Amino acid sequence: MNFFLTLLGKLILWFSQTFNLGSGSTWPGHIAMETKPNFVREVLEKNPDVKIILIAGTNGKTTTSLMLQKILEEKNLKVFRNEAGANLLNGIASTLIKNLNLTGRLTFDAAIFETDENNFPLALTQTKPAAVVLLNLFRDQLDRYGEVNTIATKWEDSLHSLKKGAIIITNGDDPKLSNIALSQKRTAYFFGLDEKLMTDGKPGYDVDFTYCPKCQTKLNYKKVSYSHLGRFVCPACGFTNPVSQTFPTLPHPLFGKYNIYNTNAAVLLASKLFDIDKNTAHTALEKFKPAFGRQETIKYKNREIIMLLSKNPAGFNQSIDAITELDKKGNILLILNDRIPDGRDVSWIWDVDFEKIPKEAKIFISGDRTYDMGLRIRYLGDRKLETNIFPGLEDAIEESLNQTKPDETLFILPTYSAMLEARKILTGRSIL
Repeated sequence: MNFFLTLLGKLILWFSQTFNLGSGSTWPGHIAMETKPNFVREVLEKNPDVKIILIAGTNGKTTTSLMLQKILEEKNLKVFRNEAGANLLNGIASTLIKNLNLTGRLTFDAAIFETDENNFPLALTQTKPAAVVLLNLFRDQLDRYGEVNTIATKWEDSLHSLKKGAIIITNGDDPKLSNIALSQKRTAYFFGLDEKLMTDGKPGYDVDFTYCPKCQTKLNYKKVSYSHLGRFVCPACGFTNPVSQTFPTLPHPLFGKYNIYNTNAAVLLASKLFDIDKNTAHTALEKFKPAFGRQETIKYKNREIIMLLSKNPAGFNQSIDAITELDKKGNILLILNDRIPDGRDVSWIWDVDFEKIPKEAKIFISGDRTYDMGLRIRYLGDRKLETNIFPGLEDAIEESLNQTKPDETLFILPTYSAMLEARKILTGRSIL
């Protein structure tokens, strides 16, 4: 049966890619799982020599997965991943179909699967990974997932089913994830951010976990990275950051503090699961190019466009901080959609610090919820938006480019479905 499902899936993949209908990243797996719900588990059980890595988190999954792949390939390991970012179980199944040979074998050393936060428990039971990477946990798509504490509880419960010998890699600057990892009877390793890169002060408005996960006392922060990440201590029970690795001497190919976390997560996993040394990681990171939509640079009509996926308060704030840090002159196009991949509730835009957008940058607005974003930006009070609001995305891109000088950069900050739509306009090809 798996032979016929694999063959059918490969035919669907070929048809989709040949006729420019997308990458075929979900339909082959969807059809296979309709026929055999445990398709993923059965395939991987027949390929026990492939080390499975599962990467979960609100932000940074695709970037971390790609970084890890490049580091492993630098060591001449053969690796595949769900590279189109289809991170539900049907996306993982499609990735397996793409990489299986017709005898049902995976001729690879490792498989890296990024997974949707809510899908993580199911992916864990189906893939039985050798390692899981928990990057971060922030508010995202509340209408789909519920509050972050709901997701955190699901993660904690599901980790009890990790197979013997599996390891956990997680963010030592996140109080909730640190506690989840420490509560498991598994080997856990922690990555973090060098304290010199953090700031003094209290966490901002986009925080999600500021109370001790052990005794519920409000945490004190010595330093803050962003959101609720930083150097914390509980004044009541003493709960604090575990010992974490930061790799300050390695190159960080993408700008922004959030990408330093992603880099450190990938390097730590490669070190602990594959015994890869820092020199190998250094070489791989020097050659690293970003994944689609994640600080991707696109040349279009003699202009430089940098796209920064921004789909929740923490991610949006980090995109804005990254633009400020980069110190490039230019304009900003905000694209807000409310489709299923984005979440239908857009009230979260009021928790984003748009006040930090450089004053000299012109702001353009588009997307399904153009006017909601326009109202939010109107509250900044110092922005002239009368001619900068475009419900049609093609018009928004054209006009924002027209008003961006050849020596300037247009930064596009889209939600997920908006990123896919904008890329299709700019590159002429769908990702999914």
